[in-house]
Amino acid sequence: MSTPVRKKAARKSPGERSAEIAAAARDLAREEGLTAVTLRAVAARVGVAPGLVAHYEPNMDALVAATFGAIVAAEIDEVAELLAGIPTSAERIARLVDTLLDGTRDEVTVVWVEAWALGRRNDALAATVRTQMDAWQAVVEGVIERGVAAGEFETEDAAATAWQLLGMIDGLNAQALVRWNDTGARGSMIHRAVDGMLRPRR
Repeated sequence: MSTPVRKKAARKSPGERSAEIAAAARDLAREEGLTAVTLRAVAARVGVAPGLVAHYEPNMDALVAATFGAIVAAEIDEVAELLAGIPTSAERIARLVDTLLDGTRDEVTVVWVEAWALGRRNDALAATVRTQMDAWQAVVEGVIERGVAAGEFETEDAAATAWQLLGMIDGLNAQALVRWNDTGARGSMIHRAVDGMLRPRR
């Protein structure tokens, strides 16, 4: 029986090849989770030998960390842009909650959940997780601070409130991955929590 012959990969510049590998890793993570980002899987997705991927990405822990960071940073930018077009802070916080809990971002939730677990043994990933958690907190804290300044919200600690809100969102989204309890009620639960934490003035 003949052995399949690997088709020789097209020659590309180092920049093109690195970008191709990074894109393949992001696609794998979104489709199958961070644990799918392995040397062989990335090579198969790109259509090259594993040794070529190893040449460009000699440290797979670093590639996993960079992949996580790129996916989450893109989501943060997307949500921040969405919120920027909303006139009041009360509307912004409501849209933020609805956007993060409507079930359309479950592939990113999987990436987050796996990153928290894998980060215990991947220092580069753990550092990136902390950085992106700080970035998310800054977005939410900014919305809250503007609401306080405009007289829409009442809170003595915007940073702590943002941290608490994100913790609840993350927890409910993680539970929804295994369809525990009423996943459709996530949004209403968090809206009630926001009312309690921020005492919005209507």
